[in-house]
Amino acid sequence: MGASAAIRNLSLVSLIGVGSSFAKQTLSMSRTALDDIVSQTGAFARKPSSFRDFISKDQSSQFPAESERYHLYVSYACPWASRCLAYLKLKGLEKAISYTAVKPIWERTKENDDHFGWVFPDSNTEESGADPDSLNGARSIRELYDRACADYSGRYSVPVLWDKKLKTIVSNESSEIIRMLNKEFDEIAENADWDLYPPHLQSVIDEVNEWVYDAINNGVYKCGFAKKQGPYDEAVVKLFDALDKCEEILSKQRYICGNELTEADIRLFVTLIRFDEVYTVHFKCNKKLLREYPNLFNYTKDVYQIPGISSTVNMEHIKKHYYGSHPFINPSGVVPIGSNIDYSAPHDRDRFHN
Repeated sequence: MGASAAIRNLSLVSLIGVGSSFAKQTLSMSRTALDDIVSQTGAFARKPSSFRDFISKDQSSQFPAESERYHLYVSYACPWASRCLAYLKLKGLEKAISYTAVKPIWERTKENDDHFGWVFPDSNTEESGADPDSLNGARSIRELYDRACADYSGRYSVPVLWDKKLKTIVSNESSEIIRMLNKEFDEIAENADWDLYPPHLQSVIDEVNEWVYDAINNGVYKCGFAKKQGPYDEAVVKLFDALDKCEEILSKQRYICGNELTEADIRLFVTLIRFDEVYTVHFKCNKKLLREYPNLFNYTKDVYQIPGISSTVNMEHIKKHYYGSHPFINPSGVVPIGSNIDYSAPHDRDRFHN
């Protein structure tokens, strides 16, 4: 049986209802993002990241910023990993920090249990856009966590920022990784002057990040993974209220925190670029399409066209992952044809002066 068929069969029981003990046992066995579901309330509650060390420009620190010392493991499908990759490109750190992308569809990570997660291809030709782990020779992201911590019992998520020298995970928290990439590597970054968290906007960025994360970034997951009508209704109303708020803000300025690109834009963008192709259908966020919001839609095209950003968007991986890795939502694994939006088309955001 292939991996896709196996995960479909493994989770089809959830369609019968999570009330049965067998369903609960199955969901417990298949430790994936579905572990974040709080079954008693039916609401999606994301667990915090486990590795929270920090790379510093201080060369006496445990993890000093050094060229060619660190490696980033990502999935093009994952918005949290994609924003880290966007920073790598924007700051000009591709020569200093290497990276590897996993396959888009979750597969079994060990032969002796039923965990499904991120895996590497066996060869460079197996999956376009994904590569074997030439650094550590791991078959899965799970293997990296097990190497970093022998008794690890959390989620095996991406991104993973790996220290080649100490052979361990520095961080798997994307919000902190992007802060590291923004300033700590400035002595070796090609675009060191580009500060996406400038002091004069930090309070505004923090405020925007808070409501965008809760209602939009994580909000689409709260809609899609809701197990009961009440939590879904609450999440979807909050989501579209926040999108309406963004639309209003972007009618008056080019970016979400003013007229210069900031961290908040990258964090918002990774959700918007997936919205019409995935979240509208797969996560039941269908009250309104992104392209029905004139300002948000043109804003998304604007950010997409910033040099380096488009290379972080692999829509094939995005669609394969969501429609193929969540069988309790889409048991057949059929990928909708989609709208194939051209985000490189002209936009109107130049009407605002930076």
